[in-house]
Amino acid sequence: MPVSSTSIRAVAAAAARDAGNLDEALLGDFPEALVVAAVSGQRLPKAALRRCDRSGRRAAEAGVALRSLLDLHLSAAWRLWPHLPGVVDAADDPAGVVRAGEMMLRAVDDAVGALTEGYQLARREVVAAQATARRAFVDDLLLGGAQAAAGLAERAAAFGLNLAGPHAVAVVRAERPFVESSPLTSTLERSVLGSKADADALVATKDGALVVVFAAPDREAIDQVVSALSGVLPAAPVRSADQSGGVRLRRVADVGSWRMGVGQAHQGPVGVGQSYAQAVEALDLGRRLGAADAVVDAADLLLYRVLIRDESAMRDLVTAVLTPLSAARGGAGPLLETLEAYFAAGGNATEAARSLHLSVRALTYRLSKIASMTGRDPADPRHRLELQTALIGARLLGLNEAEPR
Repeated sequence: MPVSSTSIRAVAAAAARDAGNLDEALLGDFPEALVVAAVSGQRLPKAALRRCDRSGRRAAEAGVALRSLLDLHLSAAWRLWPHLPGVVDAADDPAGVVRAGEMMLRAVDDAVGALTEGYQLARREVVAAQATARRAFVDDLLLGGAQAAAGLAERAAAFGLNLAGPHAVAVVRAERPFVESSPLTSTLERSVLGSKADADALVATKDGALVVVFAAPDREAIDQVVSALSGVLPAAPVRSADQSGGVRLRRVADVGSWRMGVGQAHQGPVGVGQSYAQAVEALDLGRRLGAADAVVDAADLLLYRVLIRDESAMRDLVTAVLTPLSAARGGAGPLLETLEAYFAAGGNATEAARSLHLSVRALTYRLSKIASMTGRDPADPRHRLELQTALIGARLLGLNEAEPR
């Protein structure tokens, strides 16, 4: 061989150091093939290009950066140049140096093309496999339960999550669904992970919603994540009445109107599933209650969660307490609206009348009518809880306000 094997090994070792101490094996027989091409005046054979393609694939699968892989091969090329026979004998054949340079450059160009193609194809496969594994992990994690939790703690480490401590889940649903790896999703992920991307959190999408699993050792940690997400999502909502008389959020941004449900912190993989279920339930309860706030925290809905547990009993209460109001002239709507305003004002008739743009006399007339029709006086503490619970129940059950049943 025109260049000794000792020289080639030295070139390979030096090139590996140049590229950040990469594995020399990624060079394969590239230096030898380069020498043959430069001396013979022929292009790299297809077999050599296939080996470059395989080297690119191995590098991608090993997580080596493409820049480092190319640096390895280019360093080998320029370090090999002084050892080529045509260069060593330059004084005897100057034209040979030119020919050797042309052939080496063409061979390096072909090799770089094969390396890059193999790397990119393998990288796509790796990314697809990682995405599939990540999706399976997220689904298993959010499923909850002891069976699903088996092995999750170990798998979580691969996605930057340490499930040893308490974690909570935030779920964001928007008018337009969130898409994995979209610019908005990536921006939200950066807001949670921080500038160094070292936060113990996982951001994913599920069924069109954004799901954030994060370490929650205390209430402050939960508030920080909620604040980070809210700061990136579109600006403050504008309230507008929906057809049911409740309040709906309107936003003029890429995702449209949005609402965030936040679960409570729980321990371990099973706890993540529990927190996710609470966050989803909080979103549902917030919608039913017509909550004006964009963020609905499960910790603030404990009473409502208790009330909705026995749906049959709640339905019976609504029927017994509110159905008589349907017989009122104009339907139950105005009277129910009066009750809600009165309770929201803490039993202050003047404040309630002001919120409804009524006179105090008109409001007290309505309250008297409610008392006579239901047999329950809103001003009587003994009856107030029953009336207020029935009102909440009607909202939670999604019952028609005009005909509670």
